[in-house]
Amino acid sequence: MKLDILVLAAHPDDAELGCSGTILKHIKQGKKVGVVDFTRGELGTRGSAEIRDQEAADSSKILGLSARHNLRMADGFFEYTKENQLLIIEQVRRFQPDVILINAENDRHPDHGKASKLASDAIFLSGLRKVPTTWEGQEQEAWRPKSIYRYIQDYYVTPDLVVDVTDEWETKMKSVMAFKTQFYDPESDEPESPISSKEFLQQIEGRAIQYGRLIGAKYGEGFTTQRPVGVHNLLDLL
Repeated sequence: MKLDILVLAAHPDDAELGCSGTILKHIKQGKKVGVVDFTRGELGTRGSAEIRDQEAADSSKILGLSARHNLRMADGFFEYTKENQLLIIEQVRRFQPDVILINAENDRHPDHGKASKLASDAIFLSGLRKVPTTWEGQEQEAWRPKSIYRYIQDYYVTPDLVVDVTDEWETKMKSVMAFKTQFYDPESDEPESPISSKEFLQQIEGRAIQYGRLIGAKYGEGFTTQRPVGVHNLLDLL
């Protein structure tokens, strides 16, 4: 299956928090979008790996993803290794996306920065034909996307571009809240975590309002780029 956009994420819920409005916006335009999670989030304060698997599946249905795959790297302890690079390369070549969205370059959770570097370098190596990989018994062709963008996560970062996600906001938050164990639930008896408070959800909305204001929209999702963004027509820009 060829995808238009592939999202690479350290944990289940990273894609939902960071760029699910953008995902929804492009799916509405008829694009095919998929997510590859590196870990199952098994070190999370709340829930379990099995519960997170189900929550990710529920969220995928809300978003209308064409595919979702988990690499089952070790949450918190995955490393920059050849083996992990090859796992990512296999998925990039499997889905052959034109655009890839990856974790923030530097963030509160160390996995995010690690995943960003690992993904960025693996994407480059994916374009080298002398790096052999197979998927389901078939040799894969080299593939490199046209563009890579980093979605912004916990730390505030000045975005290089902002996507208007005003019309997608309500569904975005439904996809986030599909991770029931992770976020605010006044009836939960599980331990508190940095993301389980009502204030965390308010922060997510506040950040989206802040980014939206930069482009004259109610809600926005911000991204940083690895290289300048090219355009054919300045009038296409907001």
